[in-house]
Amino acid sequence: RLCLIFSHHHLPDATKEKGHQPATMTGDGNSPFDLFKKFYSTCLLLFCTVFLMGLMFSGQTKLAAEVHPALAFFVFWGLIIWLNMVEGGQGSLVGLAPVNFDLYKDSHPTTYKSTGTCHRGDNLDRYLMGRQFMVIFIAFVINLSGAPLPGSELWGFPPLVLTIFLGSGLAMILMTAQMGQLNSQVNASHCMLDYINNYFAVFTFWVAMSVEFSGLMHSSYLIAIIVGLLAGKPIESNEPPKTGGVLIFFWFRVLVSLAVLGFALSVTLEALFNKQTTIWEGLPPAVGVILFFVLMSCVGLLEGMQIAFFAVAKLTKGERGKAKFAMMTCDLLFRGKAHNLAGFMIGRQLCVTLCFFVIARVTTLKVEIGTDPNIFGVSDGVQGFFNTGLLGAVITTILGSITWQLVASAFPLAFLSNPLVYVFLRWCLFLEATGICSGAWVLAATHKKIAGFKRDEVYIGTAEERAAKNMEDHDENLKLGMGHLVALPFSLDALPDALEKLMMADPAVMEYVRSLSNLQVNKDEKPTAHDDEEQV
Repeated sequence: RLCLIFSHHHLPDATKEKGHQPATMTGDGNSPFDLFKKFYSTCLLLFCTVFLMGLMFSGQTKLAAEVHPALAFFVFWGLIIWLNMVEGGQGSLVGLAPVNFDLYKDSHPTTYKSTGTCHRGDNLDRYLMGRQFMVIFIAFVINLSGAPLPGSELWGFPPLVLTIFLGSGLAMILMTAQMGQLNSQVNASHCMLDYINNYFAVFTFWVAMSVEFSGLMHSSYLIAIIVGLLAGKPIESNEPPKTGGVLIFFWFRVLVSLAVLGFALSVTLEALFNKQTTIWEGLPPAVGVILFFVLMSCVGLLEGMQIAFFAVAKLTKGERGKAKFAMMTCDLLFRGKAHNLAGFMIGRQLCVTLCFFVIARVTTLKVEIGTDPNIFGVSDGVQGFFNTGLLGAVITTILGSITWQLVASAFPLAFLSNPLVYVFLRWCLFLEATGICSGAWVLAATHKKIAGFKRDEVYIGTAEERAAKNMEDHDENLKLGMGHLVALPFSLDALPDALEKLMMADPAVMEYVRSLSNLQVNKDEKPTAHDDEEQV
C-alpha cells in the first residue's frame, strides 16, 4: 500500500548495490531544508505527546474519566505500539510475497512462521482484509483513550492553542500518524525480514487472520463479486473453487456480515438522531449524519486513489484516456522522477488518520448506562458493547475503505476522472510539503538503531543476485487488480521520447529497460510487440 514497500523489488538493481540507498519516499534527504523540517516536526511531536499525556492524567479523556487515567495511558501506548506492528507487518508480508522461502527460513525462522502461512493460497488477501479492520478499530479505541472531553483545559494554555491541538484533534493525529504508522512503514520497507522476525508479529498476523475468519468483513467478498461482474473481470485465486461445506460456510458468513453491517448502521444512525454520540455539542443530528457519510466518502476516495494510481502506472499515456481530470492527475502524479507519488502517500496517511478520528468521534456512542435510555431498548451489557465503537469500525472498514478499493481496482480510469481525486492529490502533496510528518524519519532512524535492523539485501541479496542463484522472485505470487486489496503504487519515471523510440527500434534496449522496472508480461500469454510497448 505504500510505494516504499516495493522499492526492494521494483527499483533498478543498480540502486540497491552496497552503499546505495534507494530513494523511496520524500523526506529522507539531508538538505538544510529537510533537516529543518525534521527538527520542527520532532519538536511539535514532543509537544503533542506531553500535551496528550497531561490531558489523560488530569482525567479529561473518555477512558480516563470513566475508568482511570492509568488505564487510558497504557491502552493508548499499547495500541500505538500494536499499530506499529500492524502497519509494518503489512509492508513486510506483502513485500516478501515474491521472495523464495529458502533464502531466509533458516536465518529468520520466526519471520517464516508468518510468511510460510501468509504466502500460501489466498491467505495474503485474508490477512489484508482482517488487517484493514484492525487499523480502523485501533484508531477508534485510541480515540477513546486520548480524545479530549468537551470543555477540556490544560496548564493555562490560551483557548486558541487548545482549539488547534485538542479541539481539532491535531495532537492525537500527529502522534498516531508518525509514531504508529509512518515510522514503521519506513523501516519495514527496507528491513522486512528483521521487522517481523519476532512473535509479536506472528501474534498480530494471526489476529488479522482470525478477524477475517470470523466473517465480520465477509460482505466485502460479496461486493467484490458484484464489482467483478460489473467490470467483466474475474477475480483471480490461488485456490480451487469452493464446494460443499466450505461454500456453505462462506455464504453463511457473508449473510451474517450483511446482517451485522445493517444492524451497525441502524444503531449508529439511531444514536446520531438521538444525539447519543460523542459528536460536537450543538451540531444538529441531520448535519451529523451528513458529516458521517461525507467523511466515509473521503476515506474511501483516499483508499481508492492508491489502488487506481498503481493501475494507471502500468498504462501508457495514450491508454490513460482523454478525460481532463484523469490526465491532469496522472501528469501531476508521475511528473519528473515520480516523487509526487511518494509525497501523496505521506499526505494521504495524515488525511486518512484525521478522517478515522473524526468518524470515531461522530459514531462512538455516548450512552450513560443506567441513566440514558439504551439504543433499541437493549440490555446494559449490550449497550456497553455498543459504546466501544466497534460498530463504527465495522461500517468504516466495509463501506468507507474496502468497497472503494474494490471499485477503484475495477474502474481505475473512471475513478481518476473524478475532479475530487485531483483536489485530494493536491491537498496531500501540500501536507507532505509542509514537513509536518517529517518527525517520522527521526523516529524510524532511532527505532532502527535500537532494534539493530539490517537491510534485506544483507541477508538475501538483490533481486539480480537471487536470480543468479536460481532463486529469482516470483511476482506471480502477488495477486493484484480486481478483488485484491494489495496496493503497490509504483511507476517508471517519465521516459524521454528519444529513449522510447530507441526501445521500439532495438529489442535489446527494450528488454533492458523492462528488466529495470521488473515489469513482466503475463506468463500465460505469448508476448507480442504490442504487449512490450504496453509494458514499457
